[in-house]
Amino acid sequence: MARVLIVDDEDLICKLLAGMVTHLGHEAYVAHSIGECLDCLKVNPPDVVLLDVKLPDGSGLDIIETIKTAPTLPDVIIMTAYGDPKGAEIAIRSGAWDYIAKPFAVKDIAVPVLRAIQYRDQLREIQEINIDREGIVGTNPKLQACLDMVRQAAGSDVNVLITGETGTGKELFARSIHNNSRRSQSDFVVVDCTALPENLVESILFGHSKGAFTGADRTRDGLIRQAHHGTLFLDEMGELPMSLQKTFLRVLQEHRFRPLGSHTEVESDFRLISATNKNLDEMVANGHFREDLLYRLGAMTIRLPALREITEDIGEIALFYVKRICLRFGVQIKGCSDEFLKALMRYNWPGNIRELYHVLERSCAAALRENTLFPIHLPEELRVHVAKSQFTDVEDSRMQSREKTPLPTNGKFPNFKRFRKMTLSEAEEKYLRDLLETSSGSIREACNVAGLSRTRLYGLLKKYRIKPSHLGS
Repeated sequence: MARVLIVDDEDLICKLLAGMVTHLGHEAYVAHSIGECLDCLKVNPPDVVLLDVKLPDGSGLDIIETIKTAPTLPDVIIMTAYGDPKGAEIAIRSGAWDYIAKPFAVKDIAVPVLRAIQYRDQLREIQEINIDREGIVGTNPKLQACLDMVRQAAGSDVNVLITGETGTGKELFARSIHNNSRRSQSDFVVVDCTALPENLVESILFGHSKGAFTGADRTRDGLIRQAHHGTLFLDEMGELPMSLQKTFLRVLQEHRFRPLGSHTEVESDFRLISATNKNLDEMVANGHFREDLLYRLGAMTIRLPALREITEDIGEIALFYVKRICLRFGVQIKGCSDEFLKALMRYNWPGNIRELYHVLERSCAAALRENTLFPIHLPEELRVHVAKSQFTDVEDSRMQSREKTPLPTNGKFPNFKRFRKMTLSEAEEKYLRDLLETSSGSIREACNVAGLSRTRLYGLLKKYRIKPSHLGS
């Protein structure tokens, strides 16, 4: 039995849809606003959400992505009497299952609800398939959705396009698809399109026969032929020269090509996985990438989340890589203090997983003879960035304190001087507590970060009754 959440501000529609869902043999419950919907996601996450667009406290389109991050990864069906092409595009691009205009007959809703539930049942079967995750760590719903697509891709030979920012682990996911596929016993051949020298690119990809050019003293297979019966991974596909895109399109269609200097074609039964950190649709629009090639690349597209989108997984990822790094260094596996992990979670990681790995590598090297990692072991530039980011938090708290700062007991609104004093005091106290937490209670480190003398810092700590040895008390 599936749980279906109906979000609409009209009681009659809610009752009608709830009756339909119950008649189909599933559980229905109702929310009348965005706020109620978000509360339901926390208390009783649904499998399917029937979502109206115009709600009393905002547009349903604005919360589609939030809904889809609920623990059950619900499918969303949009219902609206104010439909327009742009709204439909926003809904589908945000991951909506369907977009239905009001007024509608009950069967117009019943069919997509049943199809969404049927799809989820099939997906649940796929999720039960055990796969080798190849070092892919985390439980965030966005990451789990990517792993579900890995399971699907591994069971077929469809071309896969993996997108995401630099350092998000595109090659890691490509290897996982290969290692869980029927081609796992054959080669996984990596082609870095950014490193292909223009004068040798055809020889590298297609190979050459002896005497094809000066220095060709023997026949060599190209990378495409080396991927025969295996997987060809084109990393940074957006960098493939336009001059080669048409040629590669034919290779992708026919799986046959002619090496340089050869009179005969050779065959390569390869499976293609490509990756890019660029917007290929935008490149097509600007005439920098072939549209027909893009269609062939993206039969299945997996978008990897940036590390800042899966912050709750950073601790687990860090522990995994610290263990791996220590084993490589040949030292005892180190623990990570809570302060160390919190500092990692406060950083925005523009370089994503790759940057995190290098930071952990430097931290382990800095603590080579120590058993536990503390913030002091992090690179200085990262600690400075984390410390400076607290000023943003302080500014946010100042804005919020307008509502949080209590009024005097006599009910009179405070004058500006008193209000400013109360607000600044709250902000200063929060800054000092965060400062000590970031510096692991080290007064010396805290002074360096804050630019305060030891005497001044002790004076402020005394003012707010903060003890370095009792952070958070």
